[in-house]
Formats: sequence, C-alpha cells, structure tokens
Amino acid sequence: MPAAHLSPAGAAPPPISWKACPSYSDDVIRNLGVAPDQFATFRTLMDRLDCGTVSVPLDYADPGGRKIDIAVTRLAATGHRKGSVAVLPGGPGGSGYLDPILRVMLRNQEMASLNEQYDLIGFDPRGVGYSTKVACELPMNGPDKPGPLTEAMARKIYDTQVAVNQRCANSDPEFIGQLTTDTVAKDVNQVRAALGDRRLNLLGLSWGTYLGAAYRSLFPTYTGRVFLDSPAPPWTDFDRHIEESAAAMERNFGRFAAWLADRHTAYGLGTTARQVREQVLQLVKAYDTSPKLYSDLPRPIDGSVIANLAGRTSAEWTRVGQALSELATATGPTAPPTVKQLLGGPPPAPLPGAPEMQSMTMNLAVTCNEDSSRPTFAKAWRDYQKLQKRLPVTGRGWGTTALCSGWPLPAQQATLRPTNGSLILAAHLYEFMSVYDWARQTRKAIGGTIYTVADDAHVSTTRVPACAAEVVTYFDTGRIDRGCPGLQPPS
Repeated sequence: MPAAHLSPAGAAPPPISWKACPSYSDDVIRNLGVAPDQFATFRTLMDRLDCGTVSVPLDYADPGGRKIDIAVTRLAATGHRKGSVAVLPGGPGGSGYLDPILRVMLRNQEMASLNEQYDLIGFDPRGVGYSTKVACELPMNGPDKPGPLTEAMARKIYDTQVAVNQRCANSDPEFIGQLTTDTVAKDVNQVRAALGDRRLNLLGLSWGTYLGAAYRSLFPTYTGRVFLDSPAPPWTDFDRHIEESAAAMERNFGRFAAWLADRHTAYGLGTTARQVREQVLQLVKAYDTSPKLYSDLPRPIDGSVIANLAGRTSAEWTRVGQALSELATATGPTAPPTVKQLLGGPPPAPLPGAPEMQSMTMNLAVTCNEDSSRPTFAKAWRDYQKLQKRLPVTGRGWGTTALCSGWPLPAQQATLRPTNGSLILAAHLYEFMSVYDWARQTRKAIGGTIYTVADDAHVSTTRVPACAAEVVTYFDTGRIDRGCPGLQPPS
C-alpha cells in the first residue's frame, strides 16, 4: 500500500469491519425528519449504504492500550469516483452516521449530485451513537420557578452544575478525558487510512468546522478540499462564546423588528423598528413580573420565553411574529394557537430502534475538556448581570456562563495552525450560533477564504439550491464564488 495511505506513524491502516446496516421503522424514519414522500428514497439509500466499525486507540499516546470502536458509513460514488468527502457532524455530540443520507442526499438535487463522483463518508464520533460511548446522568439544571433569575437561584444552579460536572468527569476519567476535538480528528484520520484514501475531503458543519480545522492542522498531508459551514471560533472559552453569540442575537433582533414594523397591519407590534423593540421589551418585563401558566403548556411563560422567541431566526419570523402578537393580548386560560404550536409539549420519548442523534455527555465532555474559563460563581453571576443590561430584549433567553465550572479534568486546546491547501469558510452574515466574525478569526488562525452567506441560518448552505450547487462545484473543481444569498426572510 502506498505510504500516503498509511497512518501517520507509518503503521498499517486499521481494517474496517463491515456489517449489516441498521433497519429503521417508518416511525423512526419520520422522527429523523424524513417526509413521508421521501421514505422510499431513504430506504433505497439505506440499501446502498455500507456500515462498519474501525478500532482505534482510546488514548493515542498509548496506541497499544484500550481500544474503542468508531462507527462508519459509506455511500459509494455512483459514477467516476474522484475520492471521498467526509461529513463532519455538529455538536459536539452530534451523530454523523446517517449524514451522507440525511444531510446530503435528501437536502436537494444539487447535493445529491456530489455522490456521483465522491464516496460520502459518515461516522459517529467517539462517545456518540453506534461508536463506543459512556453516558453520564445529566439532569435538567435550570431555575425552579419562573421570572427573573435571582442570585440565590443562580447559586443553586451553579452548585448543581459543579456537582454534575465532577460526577460525570470522574465516572470514567480515562474515557471522558479523551473526548476532545483532537482525538476525534485522529479517529477521522484512522478512518481515512482504513478507507485507503490518499487524501480526505471534508464537509464540516457547525462543530464539525472546528473538527475540520483541527484535522487540517494535524494532518495537512492527508487533507483535500475543505468546506466548513458556520465556522466555530478558533478558541474555546465558553463565557466568551455566550457573550458574542448573545450580542449577535440581539443585533439580529433588529432585523426582525424592522421586518415586523413593515408588517404592522398583520402583527400590530409597531410601525417602526424602535416601536417594535419597545413593545417586545415590555412583553419581556410584563411576563417576568407576572409569569403566565396556560393549562395546555408544560411550563409557564416568563420573560425568558419571550426573549427566546424574539431571538429566533428569520425562518420562523412569520410564526414568531404571530405568537408575540397573541401574547400581547392573551387573556384566556389556554395558550393562543401559535404560541401552543411553538411552545407545545415536551419532546417525545426515544423510539425503540432509533439511533442516538445527540449525546449530551459527549457535548459536555468536549466543551469542558477544552474550556479554560470555568468561572467562579461570583464571575458567572457578574457576567450574567452585565449581559442582561447590555441585551435587554433577548438577553433573558441566555443562562450563566458556568457550564464547565468545577470540571476536574485539565483543559486541552485543539491544535490549530496555518497550513497550505484549499479551505472555504462559509460564514453567515447575521447568524448568532456561529458569529460572522468568527470566520475572520479562524481565517487569521489557519488561513482559508471566506464565503459569505447573506442569512441568519445555521449551516444553511447545503439546504439552499443555489448555494448547494456552488458547494458541489467547489469539491469538483476547487473553485467557488464569493458568496450566496442563503435562506431569505419570508416575504
């Protein structure tokens, strides 16, 4: 086998243990977000999917020690094969096992054409889904009553989070401590070697962009073309992440307010963006002062719920505008119809045979293993109060920055450095989950070209036909335009 196909240390690549793919019921497929008219297509694609596992070291510093399995899928190219595109999932903690089908083939015809020349590779990162994993007990940790967050309530939440973090990290520190972006990137390279690919092309989504940046930094020789949609920042301070995301959400509300003002006849929230802002701010204050418990909703509506609605992206503006309008005049014992539609019952229980699509243990472990902020209660409370003052409309929808406080394992930063090779950073102009400026910071850290998507939608590039066509062209030719419109607000 050519040396370029080998693992970095020169060892023979690990084999893939191929096996039968899972079988899913109609109910499970529906819960995966597949529309009934696409069931047949989904099953046809599942019949084409190859499923297997690759054995990798738990700790790459001890390659002869404990081994774990990484679950891998492959949708083989239907035409003249040029190589493989690995889909790097979001999260951290998101499953990527079915991404070749769910995120690529079922998005639109433009993305489907990518499979003509490329094998599409999916995988569950270590700690997720069909890969080797552990599960901590992570109870819901939030205010125990509606209304403004008090210092005493915040302290209780903080102390509970510290206890949860210490219990989780200490449950299997050997495994939990190896849930990092760098170790997942090394797993991906083992998968590349097992597939026999000289280089691996990467399509990174959300946290998958950080994973893609780490892979490219660690293994430039084995990296082909890289397209990263909604780039994560090149740093992992959770408190800074909350601060910058929250500020971007408040900015995007300004767009929403202007949109609502243009439609005052429909929503009655004001004829100018300033009037709309004041009306929504009054709703936040009113529902914080007097939270409302509707008989058909699982939780009371307080200011944080109003703030959360106000911070939604443009794809939901029509329904959110109607919900805010309803809440401004609601008087009955039951929730207004649009409010109930948006805030109705708890998520359904997992169905038998359904794949795990999100591991919250993996999410917590990767976030906290890489977060060096871990604030004291005094700092977390002080930061929270400042956030509320700076961002009065949407700030109530954000909690404190204490997610990783008390995490006992050492902080491990991912490897990021400039390398040669093609890299596209698809940054969304008005987004708050991945702030536009983070793409500029990532470019400064590792290089690349920014591709501007003029929307506020997280990882929308592969869902918009005009944008998706450019993604396919990029993997085909290495060339791409400067940007695309993305998902536009409803007219």
